[in-house]
Amino acid sequence: MDFLELTKKRYSCRAYQPRDVEREKVDYVMECVRLAPSAVNKQPWRFRIIHKEEDREGLQQCYNREWFKTAPLYVVATVLHGEEWVRADGKRHGHIDVAIAVEHLCLAATEQGLATCWVCNFDAERCRQLLGLPENEEPVVLIPLGYAADEPKAKSRKAMDEILDRPES
Repeated sequence: MDFLELTKKRYSCRAYQPRDVEREKVDYVMECVRLAPSAVNKQPWRFRIIHKEEDREGLQQCYNREWFKTAPLYVVATVLHGEEWVRADGKRHGHIDVAIAVEHLCLAATEQGLATCWVCNFDAERCRQLLGLPENEEPVVLIPLGYAADEPKAKSRKAMDEILDRPES
């Protein structure tokens, strides 16, 4: 599958099969995450795989949606604020770096026949407490990971001329 086909295939899955994800696939996906680029190669992130039932139930308190509960495992992506690159004007790049790594995760999962969904609308403080995170580590996104039990819906995308300013040739 070429990259364009892969990006077309990735979608936000909101229903998962009650089936475990093979360790080899999780390891493959996380190796792709590990290799993601970051500003000044700081890699200011930490990823936690949540798969034990009691830990899953705790995380579900941070995002209480029925569809979320169907995922067999979750990946929690955090930013390490003490390690992120900061531009001269004070702009911190940790969230950008985590976003790049998470999209590597989503695309690698898709390539492996798995499904994901970005979840950013969650109780970050509750998640921080649940995971026992230090003050300088902030949860950024929850990613359910598993085999899809739904079908992708058509993606609405802007036309190329709405997103690209191209100089006249």
